[in-house]
Amino acid sequence: MIAAGTQATPLPDAPTTQNTGVELTEIFLSVAPFLNGVQQQLAEQVAAFDPEIAPYAEYALSRQGKQLRAALTGLAANCAGGWNDSVTRAAVIIEMVHLATLVHDDIMDEAEVRRGRPTLASKWGNSVAVLTGDCLFAHSLKLASEFPTTDVCRAVSTATRNVCSGEIIQNNRKGDLQLAEEQYFELIRMKTGELFALACELGGSLAGADAEETQALRRYGMALGTAYQIYDDCLDLFGAEETAGKSLGTDIAGGKATLPVLLLQQQAGPEMTTKLKQMVGQWDENQLNILRSWLSEFSTLEQSQARLERYLAEALEALEVIEASAHRDVLTALTRFLAQQSAQLGVS
Repeated sequence: MIAAGTQATPLPDAPTTQNTGVELTEIFLSVAPFLNGVQQQLAEQVAAFDPEIAPYAEYALSRQGKQLRAALTGLAANCAGGWNDSVTRAAVIIEMVHLATLVHDDIMDEAEVRRGRPTLASKWGNSVAVLTGDCLFAHSLKLASEFPTTDVCRAVSTATRNVCSGEIIQNNRKGDLQLAEEQYFELIRMKTGELFALACELGGSLAGADAEETQALRRYGMALGTAYQIYDDCLDLFGAEETAGKSLGTDIAGGKATLPVLLLQQQAGPEMTTKLKQMVGQWDENQLNILRSWLSEFSTLEQSQARLERYLAEALEALEVIEASAHRDVLTALTRFLAQQSAQLGVS
């Protein structure tokens, strides 16, 4: 087990937005042992399932990507004295909830591939995928219920409800490309910001942060998660496929309203809305090029980046409550990394 506060590697200096060579792995160096522990415990959860269900659970739980939410749990804990077994277990729960949402996302999106391999739904069918996702949600709540108080279970269940509610709202509005901007931000706070906020909140509180610090870390996570979703929206239209890890334009092709498209419609008017709805029904690479030209004409990337930067400023403001330290600097570095990634979009 990792002792509370243990740091196996030196902390990296907080990079600036001009330091374009920084990698996410550098920022996460201080929680690398923590993430290894989370990954190990996540794999161990497979044994809790019925033998007939275990292969599906194992497949779903082995699809971890950047482990952003788990990393945030550990980074927030470091700001409060260091991680411990409870923090590790909280990160396992949050990752499990996130992976369960991905299983269900793939069904709704009719996705065949995620992270370079077949989705659970394409491999075993929608029925198995739906029920596997349900099992993961249920097991995450069981783990949360094992904490000495009900606080963790209450926080996890509330966040899970909000994430799932956000997914339902997004699904109901599929094809509605005329969301008000505030509706859009409320949606992405539910879908993405909520788990980032939960990770920072539980990481801090379980490591000993007081109420004010815990709420500050939660605000940081919510703002960072919202900014991250704006970046993901822009990446889908202005990024490269190797960075996105999927075909570009999949959001608009699936009728999902994203920030650049909403900003385009606000400025171009009803005629543009008609064109976009027609485009959704006949999506191909040529349509992406046409859409990009419209988006560029109205500077929607730059406007989206400006909104992203405002949320990053909110995240940094929240950190002012946290005592200055090398550990707080790592959270600062994460905001700068996201600003750096955003600034590189659209740069050929």
